[in-house]
Amino acid sequence: MTGTNSAANKQDVRKRRVFYISGYDPMLPRRYRELYRSEGAAQAEISNYSIELKGKSGGETYAWSVSSLIDEAKTEATVEFLLWSDIVRRSMTRSIPGTFVLLAQVVWIYVSTGALFRLMRLRKGPIIAALYPVFMLCLQLVIAVALGALVWFGFSQIIPSAAAVIIAVAVFVWLLLWFRRIDNRLFVYYLLHDYAFSTRFRGRTPPELDQRMAEFGARISDALDSDVDEVLVVGHSSGAHLAVGILADLLRRQKPSTTGPKLAFLSLGQVVPMVSFLPEANDLRRDLNYLSTQQCLTWVDVTAPGDGCSFALCDPVGVSGAAPDEGQIWPLVISAAFSLSLSPERFKALKRRYFRLHFQYLCAFDRPLEYDYFQITAGPLSLARRYKDQAPSPSRISRPLSGFRYKDTL
Repeated sequence: MTGTNSAANKQDVRKRRVFYISGYDPMLPRRYRELYRSEGAAQAEISNYSIELKGKSGGETYAWSVSSLIDEAKTEATVEFLLWSDIVRRSMTRSIPGTFVLLAQVVWIYVSTGALFRLMRLRKGPIIAALYPVFMLCLQLVIAVALGALVWFGFSQIIPSAAAVIIAVAVFVWLLLWFRRIDNRLFVYYLLHDYAFSTRFRGRTPPELDQRMAEFGARISDALDSDVDEVLVVGHSSGAHLAVGILADLLRRQKPSTTGPKLAFLSLGQVVPMVSFLPEANDLRRDLNYLSTQQCLTWVDVTAPGDGCSFALCDPVGVSGAAPDEGQIWPLVISAAFSLSLSPERFKALKRRYFRLHFQYLCAFDRPLEYDYFQITAGPLSLARRYKDQAPSPSRISRPLSGFRYKDTL
């Protein structure tokens, strides 16, 4: 299977620039390049086409080039990683006491604003994922306190009380530090810092991101003046709502030329409501409203009910209360249908690996259907042509549930 269209006759992309915006991830971009290399090769073998990746050296950005041969059509693409992992790492440097303070702030904001209860009316999966670090951090604290108390009680029978207290406190601190050290397996601190990154500003863009997003927009703007056929922006997870802001600002300043590259936006596994449901996310709701009406753009939103970390099949514009009264044309909300595009054996193996499933959009499918990340980013069809006749998912949720309406903030 090489796709839903005959690329040999319908090719409209020979050169493409892809800009990838990751979610809240401290990892360096080399991880994403190697994921693209290995999974692209796997998908090419499954779907009977050819794809080759080469790293690019020099310059101020991290990028790689991709060559493909699909249905006898050759395509060249450059994938550029828009880096903000340094900002992520700096935001994760809080002490253990500071993290518990952050926990209290996040819980208070989501509960006091009513955002948590409105989000529960969308999908349960991401809410469970959001509550996981809350539960686990509290559990870690309870375990540390309980063990410290047991140690104090035991030692106070045989040594002076002051010495027993010192030993108990040492055990308490050691246990909390141990939980922090094994967080690469538990993801508790990571997830809390992820949710807190935007939450602490009640939905406003964190100041440390403003300049970086402007730089990303400038790079995309330069690409629109180049000789490529398509400029594709990919936003994964939290990167999706960053891309919304970047593209909205760009299009307010610069509409793509009718004779230049097509502009496309692919949002994957988005978690937009986690931010857009917060009271001061006015800029994000404004940008969602604006982007949803732009005819110079193609926006396809891909999620999957099998991904418990995303708001699957939720129209980020509609549910956020940002849909215009009339004229909304984006996004096209479709499903990656993990349960169908992965074999039962493969899906069963991944079903409980929640973080791995959240990255499945960037990986190979052994029973591919309409969605193929590598054909979208390196193949001969533009996003607009590939999904020209695609109907939105009949299971999509678009009713406004955020408690806010964009027009009320005008």
